[in-house]
Amino acid sequence: MDARDISFCSFNLYNLQLPGRPVYRDTDGWDQGIYDKKIAWTAEAMKRTQADVFGFQELWAEGALQAALDAAGLANEYTAVVPEDHTGKGIVCAGAVRKHMLVGEPEWIVKFPEETVLQSTGEDPQTESIVVMLTSFSRPVLHMVVQPDRRTPPIHVFVCHFKSRRPAQVWRERDWYDKEVHGPHATALGYSISTIRRTAEATALRVAITKITKGTNEPVVLLGDLNDGKLSNTLNILSEQPSYLNPLSTGGGDNALYTAQTLQEYRSTRDVYYTHVFKKERESLDHILFSEQFYDNSRRRLWAFDEMIVDNDHLNYNDHKESGTGDHGIVRASFQWKPA
Repeated sequence: MDARDISFCSFNLYNLQLPGRPVYRDTDGWDQGIYDKKIAWTAEAMKRTQADVFGFQELWAEGALQAALDAAGLANEYTAVVPEDHTGKGIVCAGAVRKHMLVGEPEWIVKFPEETVLQSTGEDPQTESIVVMLTSFSRPVLHMVVQPDRRTPPIHVFVCHFKSRRPAQVWRERDWYDKEVHGPHATALGYSISTIRRTAEATALRVAITKITKGTNEPVVLLGDLNDGKLSNTLNILSEQPSYLNPLSTGGGDNALYTAQTLQEYRSTRDVYYTHVFKKERESLDHILFSEQFYDNSRRRLWAFDEMIVDNDHLNYNDHKESGTGDHGIVRASFQWKPA
């Protein structure tokens, strides 16, 4: 193995919180027994995966992540990347990085870039104007820089968690919601609001990534529970829908993001990858996306895609709250140092 090789993992922790602390409106949170199961399961998953860079979603407390690293026997090998004083009062994206790889100080992005203007007067006289007033991410996006070896360039890593596809609870709105008027349509209204929020978040993150990648050779990797599939509008916005070239051609998109799922499908005779189950539907909501520096057919390739693995056997059972397991699959992608 070359010291310049690198692997990444996207891992939804399913509300990893210290015992007895609130989780959303559940003021009691996890009891000690369930917490112990969650720590044990998380630790075993991390030991199996052992990616160089973990991107976590749904972390409530630094102490809980540190407990998982301790239980896995990885505390001496990895640096936990968590905001200062993150003691359980909110939910964030976080990370764990091999100690020699983290470069500089991580940041958590709350506000949308100022270039994110979601406003239009319409394309023709029949199209009404639209304004989306959102200005911040519902879950702060982690941005950190890693470097596997001093001979490689630094890599910008973003860890994100976009708005759930569950319908927004419009029945809680006091300013406008009228049960008689809006009640029959609450589900449709809620789904629409969630979609608008997730679309805005994808656009804002795309703007932030473009500011790094456009006209440069900066490597970027995105790890995320995007709550949408590979062919969704959310992924189209983030990836800018690059063309995947045939094996004998070269190219690559300066501003594009490629998906580990697609490259793994090129290496497999069946597409059986899923990271979430809802109403018996198996979907891939968790993704690893990367810039052309990790794309096999790019003229500016630095790393070649090796393999994507999805750890999802625990999704066969809907007992996550009792068993301490997560409700999302764990996605790992590895890359070999192999400049074009």
